[in-house]
Parts: sequence; structure tokens; C-alpha cells
Amino acid sequence: MFTTKNPVATTTPQHPATSASEIMRAVEWHGKRDIRLNEARPMPRLTQPTDAIVRMTSSTICGSDLHLYHEELSGMQKGDILGHEGVGIVTEVGENVTSLKPGDRVVISAVISCGSCEYCQRGLFSCCDTTNPSKDMEEMYGHRTAALFGYSHLTGGYDGTQAEFVRVPFCDINCLKLPEDLPEEKAILLSDVACTGWHAAIECGQIKEGTGPIGLMSAIWALYAGARRVICIDNVASRLRVAKDIIGCEVINYDEHKDVVARMRELVPGGLDVAIDAVGFRYSKTLSHQVQRMLYMETDSVDVLNECVKCVKKAGTLSIIGDYAGTANGFPIGAIMEKAITIRTGQLMCQSYWRHILALFINNKVQPDPGQVLFTHNMELADTPEAYKMFDEKKDGVIKILLWNDKTRTILALKGMEE
Repeated sequence: MFTTKNPVATTTPQHPATSASEIMRAVEWHGKRDIRLNEARPMPRLTQPTDAIVRMTSSTICGSDLHLYHEELSGMQKGDILGHEGVGIVTEVGENVTSLKPGDRVVISAVISCGSCEYCQRGLFSCCDTTNPSKDMEEMYGHRTAALFGYSHLTGGYDGTQAEFVRVPFCDINCLKLPEDLPEEKAILLSDVACTGWHAAIECGQIKEGTGPIGLMSAIWALYAGARRVICIDNVASRLRVAKDIIGCEVINYDEHKDVVARMRELVPGGLDVAIDAVGFRYSKTLSHQVQRMLYMETDSVDVLNECVKCVKKAGTLSIIGDYAGTANGFPIGAIMEKAITIRTGQLMCQSYWRHILALFINNKVQPDPGQVLFTHNMELADTPEAYKMFDEKKDGVIKILLWNDKTRTILALKGMEE
């Protein structure tokens, strides 16, 4: 039996800057579709002996960040720093840090874990008992899950990675040291995308809904693991082309095939071994759920989940990695029970997977190269508000945007040439 621990109040306090050298640029949330660059944010400081301060070289925008962009997740406060994915250089460590030192290049886990509670000891890092002090989450879910960087006070209220510097609590657990020659666009996938896709798809599967970065990464992993067929569903033509022509999946454009379930029965009459929902709560396909969400009769839509449940075979598996945060009407509990469907879900267990995935990346065992497939755009941190708009509107064939803090300086540093 697990014993619940009291959370450690490790969220980042703001210290007033006393000089120009103690301020940084940071991307802040100020309301619905209101993302701003603060050029005079006080830099974080060490607050615990297990902390590290990391100078970010790059960050990125996740599909789940769009929930915050559209103010569809509770617990945001004006001025919160966004972002939960990032790579950087350690500049300072606390006295109890054992595995890192200033100058180390690291990737930061999206999930903040303590490494010592019973859940972390079992490798269930996203269920950490220690790092999230949110009483609202405990009230909503019955328990607190692990904290996340830059993802509302419901998940701890930690400053995010879309900034020049970030404080990483329990850094021995939440940072992974990287080789200098690993490309940035590959390294940053270890924060979230590569590990989330692994979490969902390492069992052989046939279908996934959604061809965003997580969905495409899940497809790559499913084929790596030996899936006979992977069928991707979306309505973004540019992303479906990537899924078909580069990754090697079959595709369904639901603008052309309105009845996805009927089309799937034509392709796989016996049903799917595994269905992966990489979409989440924001996307209502039916008028019923659009109206219910608009009237606040539900917070989450289950249209995609319903399609997955109908498409998966009896005794099949439904893997849910798209974010769901609240409640939904019409959840197909009857079909799940009667068809004996196994549900696999939860936030990524990043620290359980990333060392193995890093070894695969270093040895080029994963093809096509996920970094080259997923990162379609490079932009500067100063352009992040524009990047959010582009990413939300799926403009210019965007799949994922790499946000550089200072690209020239980063390249020089990795070559050992930084002044």
C-alpha cells in the first residue's frame, strides 16, 4: 500500500532583480490568446539544495500549450512563464546535487518528479507524490499528480522553459546530461514528445487519431516496435502527407471521409489492435459536443475517444495520450466494458524512458529522423507570441517550432568556442 507524502513547496519564488545582470527574457501568459515577451523578468535563483539553474538554449511549443493559449485549463495566473520542453546549459547547482555541474548540457523533463517517493521508486514519475502542492487538483482528482513546468497552478505553478533561464527542482532526476554533438532538435524531443510517443505506442498498434508532433512520434515508435500497419487520422493535409510519404503510414482525411468508423471498418474489418488518441479534450467533431462545451455542460469532448472505442477490436487496447482535464458527457463506458477494452493512459513517465531513447537517438536507430520530421520551423524566443499564433492556426505546414534563445551562441558553445 502506498503512503501519500505531503508536497514540498518548491515552486519558484520571484526575487527582485538588483541589477541589469539579474533580469532575463521570458514568455508570459496574460490571458486568452495573449502571450507576451517580458524582457525584464527577474532571473530564478537556487531555492533548494537539489536545484539547478539552466541557461536555456532552446524551447518549443507543445500542442497542450494551446489549452493554455485558449484559456481552456484552470489555474493560470497573469505573468506565468510558459513552456515545459527545453534544452540548456547548467550554470549553477545546489550543494546536494550529485550528477550535474556547471557547463553540462542537459534536456529537462516536462514532468517534475522527486525521485524518492514510492511512485518515483516504481518508475511512475508522473504520479510523484512530492512536487505538486495544488489542493485544487487533489479536490478534483482525489490525489495530486506530479508537477509540470509552465502548465498552470493546477500542476504546481512552476515557471516554464520558454525563458532564458529556468530553475529545475530535483535536478538529478529531472535533467538528463546530453552529448555535445546530439542535434538540438533531437535532444529537445526527450523532454516530452519522444517519451510521450513511447508511452503510448511501444506496443504494436494500427491506428492513431491526430498527426500533430505527438501523434507522428507515436507513429514512428509504433513502426519501430514492429506494428504491421499504422493508420493516421487528421484533416491537415500537410501533416497527413508527412505521415504517408515520410513515415510510411496509411492515412484517413476526415474531411473526405466523414464517417471515420465506417472507413476504418473497410480498411480493418476485424478491428484495431490498438487505438491511440493523440488529440485530447479540445477537439469537438460533433455539434452536440460543440454546444455542450460552449454552454459549459462539459469541459472535455469525447468525440475522438468514441471513434477509437468503436474502431478497436474486442479485447483491444485504447491508449490515451491527448490531454483530458475535466469531465465529459457521453463517455462510452458500456462499449469499453462489453468489448473488454484495456485503457492505457497517464502523463509521460519521462525519466523511465529517456536514457533508452537517448541511446537510440545517438546510434541513429530511429528512422526517419524524428527531429528532422517534426521540426518544420526555427524561430527566436523573441518571436514566440507570433509562433503561438502560427502553431495554433497550423500555418505554413507547421508541425513543431524550435525556439532558439540565441542560436549563434548555442552553436559556438557546443563547439567549445564560446567566449
